[in-house]
Amino acid sequence: MNNLILLFTSLAISTSFAQQPPAKIDISKFPQQSKLVDEVVVPVPSEIFAVLDKLGRPHWAEVLRPMQKVASPSGGQPQIALYLGTIIAEGFIAVEAEDSEQVKKIGQSVLSLSQALGVSDSVKTRANAIIEAGDKKDWPQVRRELDGALSEVKVAMNELQSGQLAELVSLGGWLRGTEALTQVVNRSYTKDSAELLHQHVLLDYFTQRIEELKSKFQKHPTVVKIQQGLTEIRPLIGLTDGAEISEKSVKEIGTITSGLVKTIQTH
Repeated sequence: MNNLILLFTSLAISTSFAQQPPAKIDISKFPQQSKLVDEVVVPVPSEIFAVLDKLGRPHWAEVLRPMQKVASPSGGQPQIALYLGTIIAEGFIAVEAEDSEQVKKIGQSVLSLSQALGVSDSVKTRANAIIEAGDKKDWPQVRRELDGALSEVKVAMNELQSGQLAELVSLGGWLRGTEALTQVVNRSYTKDSAELLHQHVLLDYFTQRIEELKSKFQKHPTVVKIQQGLTEIRPLIGLTDGAEISEKSVKEIGTITSGLVKTIQTH
């Protein structure tokens, strides 16, 4: 068991592709996210996608935000770190959409943004492997390489004493993943699928991490907007365990996260 859910539930589950997902989402059977949140590294585990497929196979090509060109770094380190997180999350969506051209652009973008953060040496092999696996349409391998790339980025940043930037990478991935999830849930709303958005522990965690950022990072305009956005999302995701998330709330969460992702990716 080596994958942790950042995108949808921040819960730990196995990444065995051979296992059949349940016909219904049962959040109670996963470990408690409060025990795992410090180790969250993976934006989108395949099992959650498989469960969503059971609820009504999503058209992932419609959820994918196509990249017209390789991402280039700008806006300062906090924005680049957030951007990297959104790109890696996009990679998992591209895998589900089976879009090899997008996967290749994402692999190149991971390398470009990692280089700007000073950790390209740690992920160069992974980025090239993402591109190669995308060419071969080896989707399970692309997932594994994306998983490894993000993990290695976080380790390298911690070694460079840039742990706070690593947290922003995770936050960017969660925002893009949550936006994608709201799109899927909105297409065929059910209480079960909406429950995947009930992530108050993780939301509180990211809110705290922002509050602990060094002053120059915390005052970055994009970080300020994200902090405001998390405050707006908080009452929409359910304040207590078991709280139901309405269809209206799902749409509002989608609007907020979409706006934040656009802010992150704006040059």
